[in-house]
Amino acid sequence: MTMTSGDADATRALQALEDSRSSVRLRAALAVGSAPDPCFVDKLIERCAIEPEFFVRDMLTWALTRHPVSLTLPELLHEVRSERAQARSQALHTLSKIGDRQAWPAITRALLSDADDEVARSAWRAAVLLVPEGEEPALATVLATQLGRGERETQLSLSQALVALGEVAGPALHDATTADDPGVRAHALATQRLLRDPDAGFELAIEEAKRVLALAGVPQDGR
Repeated sequence: MTMTSGDADATRALQALEDSRSSVRLRAALAVGSAPDPCFVDKLIERCAIEPEFFVRDMLTWALTRHPVSLTLPELLHEVRSERAQARSQALHTLSKIGDRQAWPAITRALLSDADDEVARSAWRAAVLLVPEGEEPALATVLATQLGRGERETQLSLSQALVALGEVAGPALHDATTADDPGVRAHALATQRLLRDPDAGFELAIEEAKRVLALAGVPQDGR
């Protein structure tokens, strides 16, 4: 069978996605997204799981969003169950960009509490975008179980997710302010502040929360 010019272009693009130079991989992902073809989907998802450069991964995600959801969604739902953390994280990130709520059942409690911070953060962002109407309070309750985990960047991501849910997050946050762990209490208080005033800034909110706990005579753990 004779290879057409389109076939040759597709072959070159697929090969370029594996080039050792990140700039070449970035251009290849852009080219693939600019001329979507079903033959690209598997390779794009495969590269998402192993691509070391953030900007290339983001372009791979963009390229996937340019393809029909009927092709990408089943593959991405498979990836969120991968043993490779980056595969789970990037699949969740891509699902959040696609925004199709058919993906919601795949956002499990296990993913929302994944031991890998980047996977958990991606799951939180995807969850608040995909959660069906009426299930927001239950989601807030699950998210609140993660209060106090990780470094500042992770804590900020969780606070942003809870704030994005709005007032329905209030009861879960209130309960967390009485947790045994002072780090959980401080994070909950800081998130409450951001819920009241989204422009307050996370650093200011967390320091204020620590002061509130200190004045109340609650020992701090230094976080």
